[in-house]
Amino acid sequence: MKKKFFIILNKINKKVLPKLGGQDPLKMNKFQKAILAYRYYVVINSLD
Repeated sequence: MKKKFFIILNKINKKVLPKLGGQDPLKMNKFQKAILAYRYYVVINSLD
């Protein structure tokens, strides 16, 4: 159940949230870092 939830959440995130992969994390503001950390958390949990 948990994995399925994160897989669905990951699909929603891909469509809604901005792509931040090409940017330098040192130059991001706090909001962008929070989005990046959130996306990382969701992806890791969807792969387990």
